[in-house]
Amino acid sequence: MTITYELNPPKVMQNTVLSHEELEKSVNKLRTKASEIGQVCNSIHVTDSVLGIPRISPITAGFFIRNSNNKIRISASVRVRDRNFISIAQTVCDAILLNLNGVLIVKGDTPPAGPKDSRLVPSEVVKQFNEQGFGKRIDLYLSIPSNPNFEKMHKKIESQPKGFVTQVISSVDQVTRITDKLKPQGFKIIPCVLLASKRNLESAQMLKLDWSSYSKDMIGFVKEINKIAGNVLISSPNDFKGAIELLRGIN
Repeated sequence: MTITYELNPPKVMQNTVLSHEELEKSVNKLRTKASEIGQVCNSIHVTDSVLGIPRISPITAGFFIRNSNNKIRISASVRVRDRNFISIAQTVCDAILLNLNGVLIVKGDTPPAGPKDSRLVPSEVVKQFNEQGFGKRIDLYLSIPSNPNFEKMHKKIESQPKGFVTQVISSVDQVTRITDKLKPQGFKIIPCVLLASKRNLESAQMLKLDWSSYSKDMIGFVKEINKIAGNVLISSPNDFKGAIELLRGIN
């Protein structure tokens, strides 16, 4: 069973750029969270500036986590929306040098300020990285919708990532459909589940997620998803305590 917890790095800006002391305090909180997660979970995924809000680099965050736990599996998202290929290659090389296990290449949310789109496509980036041998050094992943149109996935499949991380799912049927189609082709499938709790309700509404099919039995739902896919990514952006309780219950 591979259960991964999704961790958001600290923001680097509030109303202004944070001071060194404020950033250091935020990083210490990150370390503390990672330490707690490491006691109940065998894998952490670090996000990259969700909603386009600047945060500490997920590779840097992964480095801090790796320094305190050399056994836990660590992966990180890498945005392409506001980077060029050279910058992305540098980031992935950093991930390799710092002993991270995987990178999820994503388009990324539109930033509230600054350039809006580099026009890079995640599948094309992964394809180029594989052609250059990066895939032999680190696992490369792509994101897919919870209800993908497989006929429009040719480029993603042809880029040959290690696997696919789904957007938040709401039912066992979604996971079964994805794994039945893609797992036989050799791809690893990592379904993303949002913890159903009052603190995460706003996130669910923003994602237009209906969690009624699993909210009354989170543990059973996660175990069933894991049985089908062999992996689960737990997302709980506003309820860390609830996520820890869930992870303890699963174990």
